[in-house]
Amino acid sequence: MSKINTVCVYCGSGPGTDPRFIEAATAFGATLARRGVGLVYGGGSIGLMGAVATASLDHGGRVTGIIPDFLTARENALKRAQELIVTNNMHERKQLMFDRSDAFVALPGGIGTLEELVEQLTWAQLGRHTKPILLANIAGFWDPLLVLIRHMRDKAFIRQNLSVEVLTADRVEDILPKLEAAAALEPEATKHMEANVASGL
Repeated sequence: MSKINTVCVYCGSGPGTDPRFIEAATAFGATLARRGVGLVYGGGSIGLMGAVATASLDHGGRVTGIIPDFLTARENALKRAQELIVTNNMHERKQLMFDRSDAFVALPGGIGTLEELVEQLTWAQLGRHTKPILLANIAGFWDPLLVLIRHMRDKAFIRQNLSVEVLTADRVEDILPKLEAAAALEPEATKHMEANVASGL
């Protein structure tokens, strides 16, 4: 794959304490729409999730929301989305989000956002995919995680043969260019991906 048609965005169902988080989500949703890139996200209409999806729709973008049944009321499922998929559980939701996306972006969020992000990092580490993964490090939100990842490498729990590239962008305007640059290299990376990548565990 050398072209990104859809981006999966993981982010919080709340707004957070810093107005820059909502501003970034809104700006990124609009950017996706203007660039003709579809949004795949968690299906809610509140918090950063609602901001990124609403901005994309308001600018003529394509939005696919994927939400488990038990969250449709709690996160106020966004019925404006061109496609709203209601799943039976979280596992089905995450698999569909993966299947529908060419790249992954984590905006600020909580435990759920972190869990979804880490699962994609794990799958990439184990050689299950080579789709780009990017941390939108708005106002330094992801700095503690980046420190932890470096600490894991320093202590040899992320070993050289199991390393995975985590892209970062401090500014919304840098997100898509970084994803596109990484995606352009993906066929070569896939061709040389180790068949036994999981054997080092």
